[in-house]
Amino acid sequence: MNSCTILLRNIMEHPEYSQRQWAEETGMSLGKVNQCIQGWEEEGYLEKQGGRGTARQFTERGRAFLEEHKVDAALILAAGFGSRFVPLTYECPKGLLEVLGERMIERQIKQLHAVGIYDITIVVGYLKEKFDYLIDAYGVKLLYNPEYSTKNTIGTLYHARKAMKGKSFYILSSDNWMRENMYHSIEPLSWYAANFMEGETKEWVLDCAKDGQIKSVEVGGKDAYCMYGPVFFKKEFFSAFLPYLEEYYHKPGTEDFYWEDVLRLCIKHLPPIYRNEQKEGQIYEFENLEELRSFDEKYNNHSGSEAMELISSVFAVPEQDIVRLRCLKAGMTNKSFLFGIDEGSKNKDYAGKDFICRIPGVGTGKLINRKEEEEIYRIVKELNITEELLYFNPENGYKISRYYEEARNADFSKQEERRACMKLLLKLHESRKMVGHPFSLRERLRYYEAICLEGGGEIPYQDYGKMKESMEEMLCLVEKSDSPLCLCHIDAVQDNFIFTKEGVKMIDWEYAGMADPLLDIAMGAIYSYMSFDTAKLFLEDYLWAADVEGVKKPLLLGARSKEELDKLLIAYMGLSGLLWSLWCAYKMKNGQEFGEYSLKMFRYFKDAKKLLGIK
Repeated sequence: MNSCTILLRNIMEHPEYSQRQWAEETGMSLGKVNQCIQGWEEEGYLEKQGGRGTARQFTERGRAFLEEHKVDAALILAAGFGSRFVPLTYECPKGLLEVLGERMIERQIKQLHAVGIYDITIVVGYLKEKFDYLIDAYGVKLLYNPEYSTKNTIGTLYHARKAMKGKSFYILSSDNWMRENMYHSIEPLSWYAANFMEGETKEWVLDCAKDGQIKSVEVGGKDAYCMYGPVFFKKEFFSAFLPYLEEYYHKPGTEDFYWEDVLRLCIKHLPPIYRNEQKEGQIYEFENLEELRSFDEKYNNHSGSEAMELISSVFAVPEQDIVRLRCLKAGMTNKSFLFGIDEGSKNKDYAGKDFICRIPGVGTGKLINRKEEEEIYRIVKELNITEELLYFNPENGYKISRYYEEARNADFSKQEERRACMKLLLKLHESRKMVGHPFSLRERLRYYEAICLEGGGEIPYQDYGKMKESMEEMLCLVEKSDSPLCLCHIDAVQDNFIFTKEGVKMIDWEYAGMADPLLDIAMGAIYSYMSFDTAKLFLEDYLWAADVEGVKKPLLLGARSKEELDKLLIAYMGLSGLLWSLWCAYKMKNGQEFGEYSLKMFRYFKDAKKLLGIK
């Protein structure tokens, strides 16, 4: 950065220093310090104190310069999930994790306070309530980002734009840890903190002029300074940057953008921003739990995570043996993560192997009967159609299962994959396995509506009342048919079929119960957003599987004609759509969002009603 300008700030902060001390503080040569001081004196910013010696004092012009470059505020980004820190972040936002006995976000707030910065806004999203105590403890402000789960940090900064307009401010990440306080009450230049990375790097590499001004940014490079840590925006810089931020925020396809993507793409059109070089070991951006373990030994065996404690107990290993942690795609009902047991573990039966831990999502206690789910797993185990289970807790729904290398979800858009899955579904139905609990659409619809309305809640679909009048006629239609009953998966969607080296497996049996096997076809169809006509072809795939497997009269047919089956399939798709739209309404009441899924499910009911001639 502009070294003479930074020296001026250091003179303000440490007027008692000698020129040699100022040189050590700024990393400048003694000759350069002397040259800069002479320049500031000639321009009327400094004058010798008492007219002699090395002591300097600010003139009125110098004091006005400092006031002009005063830091107004700080913005701390804390809305994200922190997927690389699962399972810890399932229970605690990453910024609230402790490092060496101090929460990362609190350390930064204290460092800001130490230099007189009290206007601090924290942008929250995931587990936002966890940050509320900071208002009382430190006088900060919380700003909610409603798009934290659908947009990257471009959305976070966009939602904070009004709060920061007209201010010179720091941008900080809640999960950074700074060894020394690098903040100041005066910042003459806009900057981005930078670390020198030796060798090949995938970080964001800075190309700078001789004075440190950033000219361009590239992702990846070699032996270079990289973006790493806090940022400072002068109000003039942010004013110029804001129109580009707003433009890219509204552009389709930028949902995954970091706000730095906008900086990278538009830097040539912006006022100067400089590289703020930091020495090694000053800034830490912990990438994952294993990095944090190497820095703070507490996390080796006492992470404070319920899930980590469970795995440690199940596998009889210390927490430090639990490695290769990463978040899997979160389901609509649960959260799951992958983990492995270290190859050097004393537990030789599992050393070097990988597993999946499932953690039930918010509100699932009212949606899922875990004792019934455990019963299902016991019954289907002998059919060899599901994943290998190592642990299941019927009280809270925690589950640990084997991870299948190179496994992938089915793709129902491909007929060969649909048919492979239908063979497995047929095997379930034709096993004639029995359980003591039914899956009743009537009962579930009534129940989901009730829990949506609990505590003065409401169902968000404007015309739900009218649609409900048609529900009874559609329910009567399926209930009057001669429906055979068998053990059904109920959630037989493409994501719950996995292709492994050992063949196709069916997973996630949370809703399974006794029902009409045709219901499994309907459920699989609507999750893949199949049209009613395509769903009939899906049914044909099932019947093809029966023919190939030598099942002359599959249970699904019962005494029903093809015409009756087609009509019932439409009704089941409609009722299933209504069911899952109510399920979504309840989950939305608990803070989850489902994008277009809930709308599409509700639409299935409306379209089925029309096709069946129901008013």
